[in-house]
Amino acid sequence: MAFVLPLILAAAAPQAPPSEGLGENPPEVHEPGEWTIEWSFASLPLPAQIAAPEGRAVWNDIADAFRADPARQVRIEQRMIIRITPFAATREMLAALPQAPLATRFREKKVGKCVSVAGIAGVQIGGDDRLMLFMRDQRMIGASLEKACRARDFYSGFYLERNGDGQLCVDRDLIHSRSGASCSLSRLRRLVAIDE
Repeated sequence: MAFVLPLILAAAAPQAPPSEGLGENPPEVHEPGEWTIEWSFASLPLPAQIAAPEGRAVWNDIADAFRADPARQVRIEQRMIIRITPFAATREMLAALPQAPLATRFREKKVGKCVSVAGIAGVQIGGDDRLMLFMRDQRMIGASLEKACRARDFYSGFYLERNGDGQLCVDRDLIHSRSGASCSLSRLRRLVAIDE
């Protein structure tokens, strides 16, 4: 910057005739190929010349070159997609089968319009338009899909976007299959086994 500034100032100053700025004597030759030139500060612009309109324009250009760009606004959004996998029976569940009688019928109970996403352990198909949600607290929830949806599209589980409340709710949240189907739930019911 220290080397560039005198050049810029000299360019902004009105041009002097060639005889000005040099000493009183023309260049002298001391030895072949060697010249001596006297130079004075008279060729540099005076403060009045810098304050002139053309001098201000140069300074404005210099200031614009070093001025920072205006701040830009950046928005960062974060989405969390949750995958609910198909429910697989564990060894403990398979080992318990011979001792416990198999329940063949279930009774439905109201459970509300939402279930906790963190509480879902797995999912299975429960009919043409129904998914069975297996909860971590050993409950089974039947989730009915809206009319245009088929449960078999969700044979490999489903994805959903996490909401602020961490709930999966009827008529609010969409579940997505790996094949590209998207559905909302129309009803949730708790399934309780009936012993005969």
